[in-house]
Amino acid sequence: MINMIRRAGLAVALPIALFAGWYVLSAGSENFYAPPLSKILTAFGDTWTADRLRADVAPSLLRLVAGYLLAALIGVGAGVAIGLSRRLRATTEPVLEFFRAIPPPVLVPVIMLFAGIGNGMKVTVIVFGCVWPILLNTVEGVRAVDGVVLDTARSYGVNGTARITHVVLPAAGPQIAAGLRQALSIAIILMVISEMFAASNGLGFTIVQFQRSFAIPEMWSGIILLGLLGFLLSLLFRLAERRVLRWYEGLRAAQRAG
Repeated sequence: MINMIRRAGLAVALPIALFAGWYVLSAGSENFYAPPLSKILTAFGDTWTADRLRADVAPSLLRLVAGYLLAALIGVGAGVAIGLSRRLRATTEPVLEFFRAIPPPVLVPVIMLFAGIGNGMKVTVIVFGCVWPILLNTVEGVRAVDGVVLDTARSYGVNGTARITHVVLPAAGPQIAAGLRQALSIAIILMVISEMFAASNGLGFTIVQFQRSFAIPEMWSGIILLGLLGFLLSLLFRLAERRVLRWYEGLRAAQRAG
């Protein structure tokens, strides 16, 4: 319990120190584009009301969740298939490397031609950017599964779906979780970028509207809100990861103790 409190204290100490430094250093600022933090915090309370959160933040989160979950399903499913088949891996590797090298924001205009400017386009952009770290980490995790473990499962008649769900996925779980963690930060970035192109709501759209109308404190308040959302999503992911990979956390703790 004491260790948990200590870790929590260390986690919040740096953000608090940074905000305190920002508050003090910006207190006398007269720069129009860098207002005092006190003014930004006042704008934060006035801007992000319940109605604004429901109208702009909720749609952004729904798009992010939809795109992230679709990318996870595609990435893990395809990654397991490619990781288990040497022939399939050799066939798809050049194509995967080609598409992975394309920055998702560059494809936004192309995706708009086919998916329009609605939610489908924004979700597609998130899926395209998030699927690669999940897919590639899943492939590497499946490839790294101990051959002895696979042979043992085969000798006991554990084949097909049971082999994947009870042997392959748990063994590759830490690597898959690493890909999912990388994809989460990418999803937040692409959520904002997709809403900056053609949208009528969303957090990215609202921040750009504040910038274009020279509502600078409100713009900064939106950036702070975006950072807070990223922090909360990361925290939720970490809690879920620890719950799913309890055996792995226990193994690492035992190794450290030994």
